[in-house]
Amino acid sequence: MRRLPTQSGHVKRFMLRAMPLPAAIVLCLTILFVAATARAELRVDITRGHVEPLPIALVDLAGSNEPDAEIGRKITQVITRNLERSGLFRAIDPAAFISEPGGMTVRPRFQDWRIINAQALVTGRVVPSDTGRLTVEFRLWDVFAEQDLVGLKLSGSAEAWRPIAHTMSDKIYERLTGESGYFHTRVVYIAETGPPDKRIKRLAIMDQDGHNLRYLSDGRHLVLTPRFSPTAQEITYLSYERGVPKVYLRHIDTGQQELLGDFPGMTFAPRFSPDGNYVVMTLARDGNSEIYEMDLRSRQVRRLTNNPAIETAPCYSPDGQYVAFESDRGGSQQIYVMRRDGSDVRRITFGEGRYGTPVWSPRGDLIAFTKSHRGQFSIGVMKTDGSGERILARDYLVEGPTWAPNGRVLMFFRSSSRDPDSAELVTIDLTGRNERILFTSTAASDPAWSPLIQ
Repeated sequence: MRRLPTQSGHVKRFMLRAMPLPAAIVLCLTILFVAATARAELRVDITRGHVEPLPIALVDLAGSNEPDAEIGRKITQVITRNLERSGLFRAIDPAAFISEPGGMTVRPRFQDWRIINAQALVTGRVVPSDTGRLTVEFRLWDVFAEQDLVGLKLSGSAEAWRPIAHTMSDKIYERLTGESGYFHTRVVYIAETGPPDKRIKRLAIMDQDGHNLRYLSDGRHLVLTPRFSPTAQEITYLSYERGVPKVYLRHIDTGQQELLGDFPGMTFAPRFSPDGNYVVMTLARDGNSEIYEMDLRSRQVRRLTNNPAIETAPCYSPDGQYVAFESDRGGSQQIYVMRRDGSDVRRITFGEGRYGTPVWSPRGDLIAFTKSHRGQFSIGVMKTDGSGERILARDYLVEGPTWAPNGRVLMFFRSSSRDPDSAELVTIDLTGRNERILFTSTAASDPAWSPLIQ
């Protein structure tokens, strides 16, 4: 892989693993330069309650011929949409550009970009190839410090332009915010069609921006609550394939699936452990629902709770040491936390209303939840001891929170009982200010956000 000149000459290299994509795309990436000087510390502060979007100029990636130039334009469009949806960046209208960069090895005329108030600048090109593979080079510049912050060279199959765009978005986001990106990810959800009395629900998967939609089931059986494994290659979900709700494990790309134990009664609410070796779920036997953990290697099951109350919606902490769940053992639906072995159970919610569907942040600092009070539903977050509760979204019906892998953005679904086709997926950041609808071709519910694809 060719090394491009940078100001420091410092080069790091690594390979991204094969991604679980339908076309079996393999993406290679080289980090060409990371500025270490204090002068180049352009950074978006995302810890404040309100963030003023950073003005960034994204120049269409150049190409030596029209096909390459068209790919460059499409990649730039995807990056622009990703960054703007984050709420942290404002892409400057290309009509305001005074000059065009002279190429990857030519320093931009920074004064021309300062005039239009661009604080960061992205330039690059699609490199010609006779092998049918796609190679893209780009640089991120700090306009006021007049330094390049990151240089990348990425290559993959001819179909890889969209994954490349998402990876570029992640690297720009990471360098300018100090947080991991979340753009090269996928979302699995339930696609809903048909009248309320004959509702068809199918497993569906797509990129986090709504593209590359695929259906994983045909709608003949009711499916619910899909959840990703830590590798992003498998999901667990609830299916009524045999007339009774059971938990299944499915490999996304091969389509292979298996029943996770043929237990008497119902099984539901499955989630993977952080290491992917276990699944925690609810088993209902003799009218009583309890939380169990299954070792996926040995298929051994152990019971974690033992209470006549309803215990469900378990979720591991990121370190795998604790499990959050919902229970009405105290007389109303509330959230509890226990150790992985079922010991040291403690209630953490004491506010007005009913609390449910706890989901631990990938960062380990917060738990997202659904709350209902006086006929209104809310999505909120709180610290892991139940303190610091903050409501991010309220509506007639909002449910199913799921975290982006960087722990800074949540997705949930919103719907109206009067109009089932109104069910839609929504993203919101931790400030509660940047709410965006993720448009889908059908009504959508039960989203789950994948880990970052590497």
